Amino acid sequence: QVQLVESGGGLVQAGGSLRLSCAASGRTFRNYNMGWFRQAPGKEREFVAAITWSGQTTAYVDSVKGRFTISRDAAGNTVALQMNSLKPEDTAAYYCAADSLVFRTGISRSPEAYNYWGQGTQVTVSL
Repeated sequence: QVQLVESGGGLVQAGGSLRLSCAASGRTFRNYNMGWFRQAPGKEREFVAAITWSGQTTAYVDSVKGRFTISRDAAGNTVALQMNSLKPEDTAAYYCAADSLVFRTGISRSPEAYNYWGQGTQVTVSL
């Protein structure tokens, strides 16, 4: 059974840091772009960051640029999201996702391009 399992969420004060991890099991996603999305209550799922299968290219939503960093291991089994200088508006459930297209060139910011999803991990940032 293919699974993506997120961990590392929690409650943190504004200005603090968290590191989210996403572990794949059941198969490797070495040749697939990987992304992080988030969804706050009453809002649509939002693209946060993604990294290409090669690890050479990353993309971020403007609101997290300079604060968040996405990375992946060479084996393609783990993707991380380092989140610094957290703000209350970063509060959401964060989801890891794997692209549906092998060796995709470029990064898609649309949830429809991703066909494997984790169960989500909650991030809450307090004032």
